[in-house]
Amino acid sequence: MNKSGRLLTVLAVLLVLLSAVGCNKLRARDQLNKGVQAYKNAKYEDAIEHFKDAVALDPSLTNARLYLATAYMGQYIPGADSPDNNRYAEQAIDVFKQVLDQHPPVEQQIHSLKGIASMYFQQKKFDQAKEYYQKIEALDPNDPETYYSLAVIDWMQAYQPDQKARAELGLKPTDELKDKKACTDLQQINAQRVEDGIQNLQKAIQIRPDYDDAMAYLNLLYRQRAEYECDNADARKTDLKTADDWVDKTMATKKAKAEKAGPTGIVTTETTQ
Repeated sequence: MNKSGRLLTVLAVLLVLLSAVGCNKLRARDQLNKGVQAYKNAKYEDAIEHFKDAVALDPSLTNARLYLATAYMGQYIPGADSPDNNRYAEQAIDVFKQVLDQHPPVEQQIHSLKGIASMYFQQKKFDQAKEYYQKIEALDPNDPETYYSLAVIDWMQAYQPDQKARAELGLKPTDELKDKKACTDLQQINAQRVEDGIQNLQKAIQIRPDYDDAMAYLNLLYRQRAEYECDNADARKTDLKTADDWVDKTMATKKAKAEKAGPTGIVTTETTQ
């Protein structure tokens, strides 16, 4: 075969390959559209299969991976500890991480990070959840919900050893923790978590001044701080007073938002940048 013939053969092969790639991309988008429709119709298993096919046909189709991960998330039931249920969480996290590996635009990175953080949070894997919320914070420092989520984790991680200390001393929920050793131990475990949580909530409220959920958790965190202040009665009293003040602010904010919403029940949340 002469040079011209070989060149024509190579070109023909390239055209076939390019045609196949283009065809696969079209088929992938068709599978993506079918998956979206199935998901809207609550046919979640069918949607997952369509999204998997879309990814297989076009691995560069980031939206297909995002939808696939979201579909896995939707199948996960928080608190149901079974192999099948846990597998959905693992699959969702794995696919979101695949999206991140593709270095997509920032918006898609944030979406994936939020998905991973949410799955870890729902599984009560708080250290992992915190790691991914902190990554979100680095990409989008003006999202108050990120700081709120971090603070909720801080509170939950502080609440557990507090309840353990109470149980070991046979105390009721309303009893004051007075055992000096228990207070000291609790302070060593919880002080940093509580301070981090308070700071995170203050950032959230600075961005969203009417963030009543954040106000409610400030109340809880100040009460956690008061728990380990056995040797400082004044500080304990101050923190409990601050906690009560945040309860009042929470109720006042909820009332103001309800009045602003009127009969529609729709509240417009304003943020400051």
